[in-house]
Amino acid sequence: MSHSYKDLIVWRKAKELAVEVYRITEQFPRSEIYGLTSQMRRASVSVVSNIAEGQGRLTKGEFRQFLGQSRGSLLEMETQLAIVADLHYVGPDKFSGLDSRTLEVGRLLNGLLESLRPSSAS
Repeated sequence: MSHSYKDLIVWRKAKELAVEVYRITEQFPRSEIYGLTSQMRRASVSVVSNIAEGQGRLTKGEFRQFLGQSRGSLLEMETQLAIVADLHYVGPDKFSGLDSRTLEVGRLLNGLLESLRPSSAS
């Protein structure tokens, strides 16, 4: 396992995604400050934070649990992104870029989860 969560590509990509979510949500209508803006920011920060917290745990099982929570937050954010696209809070180009980043983080999370799965060889 990596010595630091900062060494994990998935953590770096998830952090970039969270920063991008913050930048994009700055442009949302003021009426969304306690709605989608807050929800998307919290979900995106949860993705990267759970990766970091899980990597700091003592067992692979605990790490997998936190990665599962991270994946859940990522899917929550993906859903919110679809809603803001339907509301035209982001244009097609911004949506496409965020959607691609979200999918990339999801693939990386799934790969890391798979690598931590207990082997069935006995």
